Amino acid sequence: MIRNIRKRWQTNRVRPGDGSHLREFRAWQLFSRSLFYIRLHEETGSPSLYAIDVHLLTDQKSRSDHEAGKGKAPAALYRDGVQVARSNVPTMFPVPGGFIEVATTGFGLKRMHYVTDDGAERLLRPDPRSQEGRRAQFAERFPTVSNAIGIVSLIVLLVALALGLGHGVETFTEIPPIAERIGTFESPVDLPIWVNTSIIIAALLAGYERATRLRHHWLIDSAAS
Repeated sequence: MIRNIRKRWQTNRVRPGDGSHLREFRAWQLFSRSLFYIRLHEETGSPSLYAIDVHLLTDQKSRSDHEAGKGKAPAALYRDGVQVARSNVPTMFPVPGGFIEVATTGFGLKRMHYVTDDGAERLLRPDPRSQEGRRAQFAERFPTVSNAIGIVSLIVLLVALALGLGHGVETFTEIPPIAERIGTFESPVDLPIWVNTSIIIAALLAGYERATRLRHHWLIDSAAS
């Protein structure tokens, strides 16, 4: 039921495209744009190349303008190079055989999946010049190193999460009414400022690294937010 409500809300955000042509990915767009592709068969049986173009730095005003029917949308769907739909994110673009789900975080993408009508999922193929495409190429060329980086990123976020939860509980129990009822909690870990700063920077880098691989967990990746 909840998924159906979410699906209805997200598909209702989709607006018709303006018919513009898909622009080539440029080097200076590395951190501001994501571009993914998937080839699907139309009802007639002929194949079409679909592309999802996401502008990651779209501000809230632009999003609001788009909802009002004007302005540039954060995400757009192209069929064979022509824009056929656009939307704010998160969204679900209807395509042959299912939907393309698009969702972002503060670091990049967390969803870029083709979901069929029977529930099967497939990750779209990133443009090789995009940050996601470069990360995928690195993983193909150096799988062992890539896996090691992924494990380190996960460990960094788990450490940051544990420390954050400890400090959060400590702050929460310092509230007078709560302290009177259950007492206060003192975090057993008291790190120097430079260590805390280093962990924050490492967590931000880890969150970015996971976003380039479209890895996201609502709790673990919150440590980098």
